[in-house]
Amino acid sequence: MSASPTTTAGSDPAAASARGLTGRQWLMLVAVMTGTFLSMLNDFIVNVATPAIRADLSATFAEIQLIIGGYVLVYGLLLVLAGRLGDIHGHRKLFLVGAVLFSVASLACGLAPNPLMLVVFRVVQAVGAALLYPQVLSILQLSFTGRQRATAFAVYGATISLASIAGQLIGGVLVEANLFGLGWRTVFLINVPVGLATVALAAMSLPRTRAAVRPRLDLPGLGLLTLTLALLTVPLIQGREFGWPAWIIVMLVLSAPALALFVAYEQRRTDRGRFALVPPSLFRIRSFSAGNAIALVFFAGNSGLFFLLPLQLQNGLGHSALYAGLTFSPLAVAFGLGSILAPRIQRRIGDHVLSVGYAVNVVGNIALLVCVIVAGSGMTGWLLAPALFVVGLGQGLGVSPLIGAALHDVPEGDAGSASGVIQTLMQIGVAFGVAVIGLIFFAVLGSATDAESYSTAFTWAMVASPVLSLVSLLLVPALIGKSRQAA
Repeated sequence: MSASPTTTAGSDPAAASARGLTGRQWLMLVAVMTGTFLSMLNDFIVNVATPAIRADLSATFAEIQLIIGGYVLVYGLLLVLAGRLGDIHGHRKLFLVGAVLFSVASLACGLAPNPLMLVVFRVVQAVGAALLYPQVLSILQLSFTGRQRATAFAVYGATISLASIAGQLIGGVLVEANLFGLGWRTVFLINVPVGLATVALAAMSLPRTRAAVRPRLDLPGLGLLTLTLALLTVPLIQGREFGWPAWIIVMLVLSAPALALFVAYEQRRTDRGRFALVPPSLFRIRSFSAGNAIALVFFAGNSGLFFLLPLQLQNGLGHSALYAGLTFSPLAVAFGLGSILAPRIQRRIGDHVLSVGYAVNVVGNIALLVCVIVAGSGMTGWLLAPALFVVGLGQGLGVSPLIGAALHDVPEGDAGSASGVIQTLMQIGVAFGVAVIGLIFFAVLGSATDAESYSTAFTWAMVASPVLSLVSLLLVPALIGKSRQAA
């Protein structure tokens, strides 16, 4: 059965969706976007602070890796579960619980006395982020329709862009400013007041949802899915750090039969009329299946740039963390612009906006590769700015319409589960892109430390980005074939 969101736009949904957002809807959007910003920000902001953390806490490289990788791993493992819990207990309730837990854990991270406690609190922070994040897409899907939904998803796309770029920039600024002598701790403590404001706004504005028939939690399915995701994501996240030993490869290979077992179990459970963690019927929705495939490839293709460019600028060319963050500014501005333009273009050409976005992204990635080849070790942020702008514009046109199209035909009662699935695949795409592109980079780099070797390795690794962007473009017809064209 479907969940019924509290109506906020009036008694006539069709007429309401043709108008702009109401004041309450804007307040709701600010609340969920602030939560989105915080959860996404912490994928990036800590990376810049790791040298300071290591120096202050005398942390080992293994502990630093756990501080970063532990968050990403736990976050990725819990997204589908959290989405389904939203379907069961209400998306508003799960969002609030996640936001409170995230804020408390951020305070604990900022006060951590040693590396071990910081690792533990980072895991708790990841649990909070995972609980709130899938609820965002569910709330957008259930509480907005038509033109309002397109606007809401455009704001969502701009927010995740801003968070990914701001993480690099804010982290660099906070560490260098050393406010009140707190150093790296401010990258966590800044979350506390923002997180509490998010809780207050969400409590005032988010609608309550109810289901005529509540799904039940599929515990065996949860166990199988967790095992599958662990077998897949641990190698992708930790493989390079461990040097790709045999046991990491074995885990990666075993993820395929584990996935097959999970799918078979979920189908059997559905055949018996029982609730499934991830209903197999979702993947019989062509727009959902195609949208997830595109999300996986597209995020894989673009994640390498976010991972490697700061590494190249800082370790290879000797620039500061702040310089690396500022280099991404043209991409962030263009992503925001693309997210704003996307719903307007979509109203004219429907989901073909995705074809335009991914084509622009391909052109931008090719231009970026050409700049990197020509510049070599003389590469500067100014030189890359035009190409980064084009890349960001393509990303902005291609993210928010993709999510809206992928979730368009999903039944309301499965909105949380579907949101968790697509966000999990985005995370896997990021991890896969970083693993593959990083593998190319470090294989070419070897033990060299000079700027020329870094530039050569960076060039070879970046070849993968336009290739994966092109694959995303080629997959769009499979999505557009069944997705409804925007009004």
